[in-house]
Amino acid sequence: MAAKLRVGLVGNGGHGMVHVRTLAKLKDEAEIVALCDIKPGLAEKWTQEFGGKPFTSAEEMMDSVELDALFITIPPTCHGLELLAIERGIPFQVEKPVNLDVAQAEAIAKAAEEKGVLAAAGYMNRYRRGINEAARIFQEDPPVLTIGGWIGGPPPYVEDGIMAWWVKRSMSGGQFVEQVTHTIDLVRLLCGEPVSVTAQAATGFIKDHPTYDLDDALAVTIQFESGGVANLYSCCASKALGGVDLNVYATSAAVRFTGWEHTAAIHRVGKDPVEIKGEEDIFIIEDRTFLGSVRTGDPSGVLSTYKDAVKTLKLSLAANEAAQTGRTVTLS
Repeated sequence: MAAKLRVGLVGNGGHGMVHVRTLAKLKDEAEIVALCDIKPGLAEKWTQEFGGKPFTSAEEMMDSVELDALFITIPPTCHGLELLAIERGIPFQVEKPVNLDVAQAEAIAKAAEEKGVLAAAGYMNRYRRGINEAARIFQEDPPVLTIGGWIGGPPPYVEDGIMAWWVKRSMSGGQFVEQVTHTIDLVRLLCGEPVSVTAQAATGFIKDHPTYDLDDALAVTIQFESGGVANLYSCCASKALGGVDLNVYATSAAVRFTGWEHTAAIHRVGKDPVEIKGEEDIFIIEDRTFLGSVRTGDPSGVLSTYKDAVKTLKLSLAANEAAQTGRTVTLS
C-alpha cells in the first residue's frame, strides 16, 4: 500500500465537505484522489481546491481511479452504491443514517461481512473519551432511566442542498431518524439493546413551509433488555431555544452529556464529580481511526461498524412506526 492512502468521497454537500476538509488536514496520511457528486459541476468545483479527479457517477469513479478507501456522504434514500464498493473490495465509511431501507442495509452489511470488506459508519460520538468512560461505568452499573434528544427550530425553505431533502419524510425519515440518530446510537451503546418502542408525534405546528411534512416533535419511550427505560425526544419547531443533551441514570452513577460535543459530567456515589470535555476535533479522530484500520487491515479500532449501525437504523424507524400506528413496536 502506498505511503498515503488514496481516498475518494461520494457526496460533496455540506457534511461531505466536512470530511474532505478533515482529510485535507490528514494530508500526510491520505490523498484525495477523487470526488463525486450527481450535481453537475459540484465535484469539479471542490477538486480545484482539494485535488483529485471529479465525477458525477460513483461507479465510474470506482472503475477509473484506484482507491484504498471510500467515504460515502449522501442522503439516506440514495444508498446502494456500497455494494459496488464491496464488489471491488474497497473499504468504506458511510455517514448516518446508513439508509432508510432496512432490507437494503442488511444486504449491504451481509455482503461486506462475507467479502471481508471493512465497513464503518459515521457515528463519531463513539470516539469521544467521555462517552467511552460512561460506557465502561454502565457496563458494571446498568442504566435505569435515560432521557435525551435534540431540539431545534423550523428549517428554512430552500430548493437545493440538505434542507431541501431533510424536510421531506420520504427522503430523510424525519428529525428522529436523520438527526437524533446520534443520540439513539449512544443510547444503544450505553443502555444495551431495545426490546420495544412506543411513541407519540406532534404535527401541524409548522404551517408556512411548502415542502415540509415532518413530525414537529416526537416523544419516544424505549424498553431495554436490561429492564431499563429511556425517554427520547426530537423537536424541530422551537424558535426560542434548542440544543442537544442526554442524561443517563444508574443506581450508583449518573452522567449528563451536554452540547453537540457531548461534554460529560460524571457523578458517582462516594466520588467527586468529574467533567470530560467533548472533543472539538472529533472528525479527525474518527476519520484517522478508519484510515488506520484500512492501512493495518485490523478493523478492531473502528468503534462504529456498518453492521452495528443497521441496529440503530431499525430502532429509529421503529419509533416512526410506533408514532404512525399508535402501537408498541417489538424489536427482535
